[in-house]
Parts: sequence; C-alpha cells; structure tokens
Amino acid sequence: MTNPSQDALAQAQAAYAELKARGLKLNLQRGQPADADFDLSNPMLSALGEGDTHFDGIDLRNYPGGIGGLPSARALFGHYLDLKPENVLVWNNSSLELQGLVLGFALLHGVRGSETGWVHQKPKMIVTVPGYDRHFLLLQTMGFELLTVDMQDDGPDVDAVEKLAASDPSVKGILFVPTYSNPGGETVSEEKARRLAGLKAAAPDFTIFADDAYRAHHLFEERDTPVNFVTLCRDAGHPDRAFVFASTSKITFAGAGLGFVGSSEDNIKWLGKYLNAQSIGPNKVEQARHVKFLQSYEGGLEGLMRDHAALIAPKFQAVYDALSAELGEGGGGYATWRTPRGGYFISLDTVDPVADRVVQLADEAGISLTPAGATYPGGKDPHNANIRLAPTRPPLAEVEVAMRGVATCIKLAAEEYRAGR
Repeated sequence: MTNPSQDALAQAQAAYAELKARGLKLNLQRGQPADADFDLSNPMLSALGEGDTHFDGIDLRNYPGGIGGLPSARALFGHYLDLKPENVLVWNNSSLELQGLVLGFALLHGVRGSETGWVHQKPKMIVTVPGYDRHFLLLQTMGFELLTVDMQDDGPDVDAVEKLAASDPSVKGILFVPTYSNPGGETVSEEKARRLAGLKAAAPDFTIFADDAYRAHHLFEERDTPVNFVTLCRDAGHPDRAFVFASTSKITFAGAGLGFVGSSEDNIKWLGKYLNAQSIGPNKVEQARHVKFLQSYEGGLEGLMRDHAALIAPKFQAVYDALSAELGEGGGGYATWRTPRGGYFISLDTVDPVADRVVQLADEAGISLTPAGATYPGGKDPHNANIRLAPTRPPLAEVEVAMRGVATCIKLAAEEYRAGR
C-alpha cells in the first residue's frame, strides 16, 4: 500500500523533471513595461521639431523656466493628482529620486514644522509589508530605522500606525504605495486615509509619503478609487502632512519619463528652495514633449492608460488562470494569491514556508522570479511565504508558460516540505 504523501511527492518530482527538460529562459522578476507598451509612446520621440524652441512662452534651450517645472506640465500632472498646478512640482525622470531628495532635505533641515533636521533625532519610518524593496533600500541607505505594519485589504494597518506614531516622536512618517500597492495591489480606503491624515502623532512633523506610482493603472472595468492625501490632510488641520509622488515611468518610457510630487503650496515652495540650491531647473525639453504628446494622444492620458490596460490585463488574467488550472481553484491548499484591479504586480503566498525553495526551483528550471523575501526589509520574510509576480514584461504566451511552471515548483516545494515534517 502506497503512502499518499509519497505519491504526491513523486508526482511533483516527475512534473518538475519535465519542466526542467524544456530548457526555458523566462523572466518575471521586475515590473518593467513590455516593448508593446513602450511602442504606444514612440510618437513622443518626434513630438518636438527643430522649430519647437519655446513652450509656455519659455525658451526650452535656456536656463530660465522655474524650479517647479513648465506651467503646462504642472497643470497636466496636477489634474492627474487632482490638485491645482501650484500644488505640484514636476522634476526629471524618477519619482524615487524625488522621494530621496525630499527625505534628504528632511534629514538635513527637517520639514515645515520641524525644530531641527531629522538626522539629529535617530529617525524611524513606518513601511508596509509586503512592500516595495526600493523603499526599504532607500530608507535604510539614508539611515532610517524601519518599522513595519501589515498592508491589509483596505490599506495599512492604521491601528498599528496610530500606536507607533503616538508613542515615539522619532517616528517621522510612513512611506507606502496607496493605490494598487506593490506587490499586493491593495488600495487605501477613504476611511483609513482620513485616519492617517488626522492621526495624533508624538512628532509634530509626522509626514505621509505616498508613492502613488499606479494611481491611473487600472486594468479592468471595475476599478479602485485613489484618495487625495493632500486635500484630506488639509481638511484634517495638517496641511503640510502629505507628499504624494508619481511619475510617467509606467505611462510613457520607464527610463525617460517625468517624476512629480504634489503637496501643499508651502511644501512645494519649501522643496523648490532646496532644489534651487543644487539645480537651475528640470529638463524642460522632456516636459514639453510629454505635455505635447499626452495632450495629442486620443483620449489623452486616460486614453493611453486604457491602451496599456488592453495589453497588460490579459497577462494578469493568464496568471490567475494558470495558477487555478495547475493548483486548483483557490490554490488547492498550496498557495493563495491576490487578484488586484490594477497596478503592476501580483502577490502570491505559499501555504507552507517554502517561498525561497519555490524561487530556487523556478530559477533552476529557467524561470527567474523576484527573490523570496524581497517584499520585506532586509530581504527577510518572517513567514517565508510571499513571492512577488511581475507579468508585465514578457509576451502573453511566455507568461502562461512561466506561471504553469511556477505552479509546478510550488507543488514540489510544498510536497518536499510536508514529506520532511
């Protein structure tokens, strides 16, 4: 009489051997756009001609133009963030760079309302987990101690945030993705956003750093509604509490877009003052061609995002379908995964603590995944369960093949673990 667990392990081993024999070379590691997504914005490369030397009455070739960006760019991305132009500063190609600049100035000088630079206060920052590895790296590189709270279905665990913020004046803020969070695709609810905007903190300069990278990255007809932290904080009596960052990295070109930040008018002036010390101004040519291209695109920026969704949504659906087909509906006791309405990632959790083994098996079979633990500070997932899936870059057919392979790896890792208990 055979042992059912041994049979399951043998079947998983046989399926994995077949997978390895295919000699695959697939990559679902980073959230990059596909070439087809980039192609939508190729006309932007010729949006300006030799005669387009002036924009908004400003000579694009010369120094003057203002530290806050071209007026039309501030208006366009103000509309994107649901803010007035004077509440927005448009910079160069990276919103992560802007986050680093704002945090750096806060460390040196403090934000508005600070008594001194944060660097003198052994600053701590709240982050959500699972979360974005680049946030963790940025903060730790700058010397912040990280405090983690769970990302729940409707946003950060605000009970935990309130407790941390109220008990320690060195807790200077929270950095997280509020819309279609990386990696889980959660969106903060209006109720939780209001609580964050109005929370009582021991630090008078407690700040919300909202990395709204996926604010318009809806994939399906049913979509989440982004919150407006700048307005909510103003209405809560903390007008300078929020900085909201975004970029066109997943809208036009990932390495040649525009980063921008929304905040109170006073905060924008504060930021401009320090930026002005290190730069005469941002790249006006890049801003002008973005404005011209996005205004001329059929349906504008919203139309461009609909065209992106038409390319990306089938890949997300392919992930769901492949996992369900191979593991069973709901994961078959092997894994669970989120089905976000937008964003760039899918968060998968193994039932057993085998995420690192799954990633190893996948790599040996020619399927590159984000390292296990990457969604936690220091790369250490205490549950060894979370895996971030990034299906946007590969062609649809490769996503389907890769995800069936990942499911095979999940089964084998789980059966190995269960056999060894």
